[in-house]
Amino acid sequence: MLTGFLQLLSFLLAGEIVVHLAALPLPGPVVGMALLLAWLLRRGSEPSENLGKAASGILQFLSLLFVPAGVGIILHLERLQREWPAILGSVVFATLISVALTALLLRRLSAGKEQSHD
Repeated sequence: MLTGFLQLLSFLLAGEIVVHLAALPLPGPVVGMALLLAWLLRRGSEPSENLGKAASGILQFLSLLFVPAGVGIILHLERLQREWPAILGSVVFATLISVALTALLLRRLSAGKEQSHD
């Protein structure tokens, strides 16, 4: 399992290095996760047992990551009460835009797939 954690940490470090060197406006862990995904897809097989165990071990504690968000909401509760219409409007608007763009992308991709099968 230690090997799996070291693999995860190495991809995290690689993501941080790529973001730093390329001055990307992305979080290093996100780039590291994309690198890990690319590595797994290129490898073409299931992740090693050690990597699977390490990932499962981390996922058991995923709910703890919501604690800082909850504390932040409580800390800024007065501001949220003051600005809830703008927050709600932006969340609803962003959700509608995301759903519409996803539908358009799905239509375009499925149309291309139907043409290739003919």
